[in-house]
Amino acid sequence: MEDLIAKIYEDTEFINIIEDILKNRTVQEMKNYRQHYETSCFDHCLIASYYCYKTCQKHGLDYISCARAAMLHDLFLYNWRERQPDRKGLHAFTHPKTAYENASKLFDLNEKEKDIIMKHMWPVTLFSFPRYRESFILTLVDKRCAINEAICEMYKRHSDRKAFRLAYVFLGLLILKIQ
Repeated sequence: MEDLIAKIYEDTEFINIIEDILKNRTVQEMKNYRQHYETSCFDHCLIASYYCYKTCQKHGLDYISCARAAMLHDLFLYNWRERQPDRKGLHAFTHPKTAYENASKLFDLNEKEKDIIMKHMWPVTLFSFPRYRESFILTLVDKRCAINEAICEMYKRHSDRKAFRLAYVFLGLLILKIQ
């Protein structure tokens, strides 16, 4: 994942589009909250934003609005794994509105950006049907990123166990050789 993030920061056109968002102190706080496994909300949004940017650019869509909205789509600033006494409803259903409210306090969002943020959890939020193609793109990219983050974590955990087993075998062979 570090390689991907380094590649993203090398794309100056993309970084210029979201630079004001990246520099925002509140957005930087997203680094303090985990999204999926060990991925921070900030990194998750950055990667989703980059994939949205590339996809929309390839298909002649509004890549600027989609990239900016994707960078803000999970701006909820709380640990969603813990119960939030001030929140009514499950995180999956409520966080798009929270992210939208937080983002709209910090940035002047256009109508497309508002729709992208508010409806990125469709079809979980069944009645929040996306209005724009860019909204659908973030919906799909967000799910892809979540799956990728889960697969990376599972691979990492499996690799750690495999390395541990190999070390155990090596230690066993070493003990047998010494005897």
